[in-house]
Amino acid sequence: MLRTALKPQWIAALIGALVVSWVFVALSQWQFSRSVSEAPPVTRTIEQVKPLGDVLRPGEVFTAPAADQMVTVSGRYDASRQVLVRDRLQDGRTGWWVVTAFTVDGAPAVGGERGTVIPVARGWIASPGQASPPPSGALTLTGRLLPSEAPKAEHDLAPGQIASVSVAQLINVWDVPSYAGFVSVTAQASPAGTPVPAAAGLEPLSIAAQPLEQPVNWLNIFYAVEWVVFAGFSIFLWWRLVRDDYERTQDELADAAAREQTTPDASKASSETGGTP
Repeated sequence: MLRTALKPQWIAALIGALVVSWVFVALSQWQFSRSVSEAPPVTRTIEQVKPLGDVLRPGEVFTAPAADQMVTVSGRYDASRQVLVRDRLQDGRTGWWVVTAFTVDGAPAVGGERGTVIPVARGWIASPGQASPPPSGALTLTGRLLPSEAPKAEHDLAPGQIASVSVAQLINVWDVPSYAGFVSVTAQASPAGTPVPAAAGLEPLSIAAQPLEQPVNWLNIFYAVEWVVFAGFSIFLWWRLVRDDYERTQDELADAAAREQTTPDASKASSETGGTP
């Protein structure tokens, strides 16, 4: 069969099949790229600072549109409710977040209980010994609203330390109603608008908004797979044509051999019946 495949016409056909396959593979890659790049642009207003009450209310489920929204909230820190969250990265360094309960002014009661808080990540520290109490008095905070993290069961933590910013866990620790998310503070000011600096040793957090997930266009994925199948079929078609040519050649050789075998037998039969040898 190799000799058949090395015929000039089949070598030329193979080159053509390879060119067609390359075109089909290129079309497949193009469809794959379109499957994640054709999503219409989404207008996001998360960098526009909004009152917390306009974005999330206590007792409500944290929804996707609320994630990463910049919010402002007024109230005061509760210094008696503060935890340290370990294994937090800051510029490549591993340390701790200082998370303090912030009692929200005018927050609706949850289950008949007032004094609703929202956890506030005030900053990053390199070691637990650097933790300091929050500023006292009435404050207005600005920060990014983030969804609650999943709770982690850790058994080697000291009192006042947790493994994740899990609102459900903090509600049990602090024993107060809470919003379903937490705020990474970027600025804090007095009611008069005077900026209140962070405590010494407390590095501000720089949590950027997470990029939007690009929806996958499954129709383009299907077309991409289809082009790959076409590419494989073009090579298969060439192989099938070569095989058919080879089988035809073998059949012709077999027929010729059969004719050569029957010709002497016919002459011998004629001689035995009195014919001319």
